[in-house]
Amino acid sequence: MPPANTAAAHAGEIRAQLEAAVAALQGERLDAAEALLLQVLSLDAGQPDALHFLGILRHRQGDAEASLALLERAQRQAPSHAGIQINRGNVLYENGRAPEAVAAYQAAIEHEPGSAQAWANLGTALHGLGDLAQARHAWQRTVQLDDGNADAWYGLSRTLIELGEVRDGLVANSRAIALWPQQLQGREQVIRALVLLDRRDEAERLYREWLEEDPGNAVASHQLAAIRQHDAPPRASDAYVESVFDSFAAHFDGQLAALGYQAPRLVAQALAARRAADAALHIADLGCGTGLCGPLLRPFARQLVGCDLSTAMLVKARQRDCYDALFKVELGYFLSHEPASFDVLVSADTLCYFGPLDGVCAAAAGALRPGGCFVFTVEALDDGSDPWRLQTSGRYAHARTHVGSALHAAGFDEPACERAVLRQEAGLPVQGWLVSAALNRSVEPGQRSPSPAS
Repeated sequence: MPPANTAAAHAGEIRAQLEAAVAALQGERLDAAEALLLQVLSLDAGQPDALHFLGILRHRQGDAEASLALLERAQRQAPSHAGIQINRGNVLYENGRAPEAVAAYQAAIEHEPGSAQAWANLGTALHGLGDLAQARHAWQRTVQLDDGNADAWYGLSRTLIELGEVRDGLVANSRAIALWPQQLQGREQVIRALVLLDRRDEAERLYREWLEEDPGNAVASHQLAAIRQHDAPPRASDAYVESVFDSFAAHFDGQLAALGYQAPRLVAQALAARRAADAALHIADLGCGTGLCGPLLRPFARQLVGCDLSTAMLVKARQRDCYDALFKVELGYFLSHEPASFDVLVSADTLCYFGPLDGVCAAAAGALRPGGCFVFTVEALDDGSDPWRLQTSGRYAHARTHVGSALHAAGFDEPACERAVLRQEAGLPVQGWLVSAALNRSVEPGQRSPSPAS
């Protein structure tokens, strides 16, 4: 470690480099920020701001363990710095360690009781753990400190409704909408809470009010169709998917970890049952999102590409440094323009935004080489009355028979189709199908006519 007088002699230089590093971080110029922060640490190895910001940078690069180690070092250097504890809590929460995140946010509050950010993040983590009463308290404290915090008003509204305090929840929702009507995720979650309480008339009224304000809003249109349960579109529109996941990207990994999200692990296990992890395969991750499947697929892949409609999700996926290429494109269109290009196609929790699967399976067959493998999950529809159905969640569920018939028509061999729990939702397991199927080796590329998914 450089002596204290060395750090003091370079105080002005350190301050300037830290300011430049913050600007680079804000501009997503991670390489430049990293170089500046490492230079600061070469002058003062214990500089808490440099350790703090480098911890944030490592988190953005997808290295949670390095991030936490740096943030813990920063915390030891500046134990009363609430911001370090808040960011440490954020990394913990986004990596499925919600109880530890709660402790970090509480530590931040001990040092800075008036931190609205710490209270708001505590509310999010407590809600993810299902501690609704304490989440309500955290969000109430947040809005006392920062009445203009729309996210906190949305969180408070959703939690009050889930606690059965619907009248107060709708009052909080009105405040949230007045502050930030374009906040798609928060606004939608409040209405979904009403749906889960089977208060569909109130939910439908709120969606209609939303559409009166914004007639072309893809989220409100899709969710209204889901509540009404008739005239369902054959798939979620590109605009709907892009809007939902762009607004969800920042907290996607943490929220799914809190819900016990299993789809990436399941598809990787299904692939391992059919192929060796010998880095020999050309693989496409369809609807790759933030790249949760990437580290699990990489050992199998000579080339790994991903596609998604959400720019914000692709930014997160790129930070994992697992993919050889990433494309912002609808998956059916992507497949139809990649004839006989892949050995494996993987889709974790993405085909739940499609109704009939015939077009997707045909497009997949067109993009696979003979003998290639298609691995995916869908949510399970069990009652047997429909091949597929748009659920009130806004996602589609599929009958096992429909999955099999769509694959068979596209030229796949008999699929393996296993029941699996994909995640938890409202405290209940979401049942799904884990599906893997090989393209019949007798089907040559010229015999197929791949088409974009409808």
